[in-house]
Amino acid sequence: MIYQSEFGKVHYNITGRGEPLLLIHGTPFSSKEWDIIVQSLQDKYKFYTYDLLGYGLSEKVENVSLEIQNQVLAELLDHWGLEKPDVVAHDFGGATLLRSMLLNKCTYKKIMLIDIVAISPWGSPFVQHVKKHEDVFAGIPDYIHRAMVQAYIRDAIFSDVSDEDIDFLVQPWLSSDGKHAFYRQIAQMDQKYTDEIESKLNLVDNEVRILWGEEDNWIPLETGKKLHHELHNSSFRPIPGSNHLMQMDMPHEIIKEIELFF
Repeated sequence: MIYQSEFGKVHYNITGRGEPLLLIHGTPFSSKEWDIIVQSLQDKYKFYTYDLLGYGLSEKVENVSLEIQNQVLAELLDHWGLEKPDVVAHDFGGATLLRSMLLNKCTYKKIMLIDIVAISPWGSPFVQHVKKHEDVFAGIPDYIHRAMVQAYIRDAIFSDVSDEDIDFLVQPWLSSDGKHAFYRQIAQMDQKYTDEIESKLNLVDNEVRILWGEEDNWIPLETGKKLHHELHNSSFRPIPGSNHLMQMDMPHEIIKEIELFF
């Protein structure tokens, strides 16, 4: 399904039955990162998933930064008629969620955060390099681009995966529009959007469950612990054998935690 937001067209899905549970993905992924979780629990929850603007099947617009993602989320909640849903957020999805709470006054019940972007500093050396040379990267041959996207995503996964295993995450970035969108979303990563809310994290009074991969290459475990300290009503669990993309490394741990927490 498609929703025409103020900022561009957003692809979303609603599936399952039971209490509503919103899932927000991270970068450079899509809502398909939640597929195993949704398929396993769709008899217990009514899942709301969507591709962040500029990601997956959503429109590849020029501005895809965190500056507008929370505003798109606020629109979607109104479109869906969701009031205070439970929510699980990963990576940039976490920053989007927190910004929607602290800047747009969106309300939620319980919150689960998985290896999220929220505490500075963040952004890998690759991210910093692309930010300086977006046009150069966007002009590389397609076969090199494919290999770079594969390597980038594989770096977020602790377990051994083949190209076929991650193809569903790579494919959205391989078209002409997707190729430019991939480097655009990296170039627009800016810590000012998390700095804007970091000092306000103590205002979050929801019950929060934080899961963090012990092997996270992108956002260290210590950052997760710092976030736990900032969110006064949170509990924290490190997940052994998991890198940044826990949905690939330890999906059954997420499933178990969802059933226990919600």
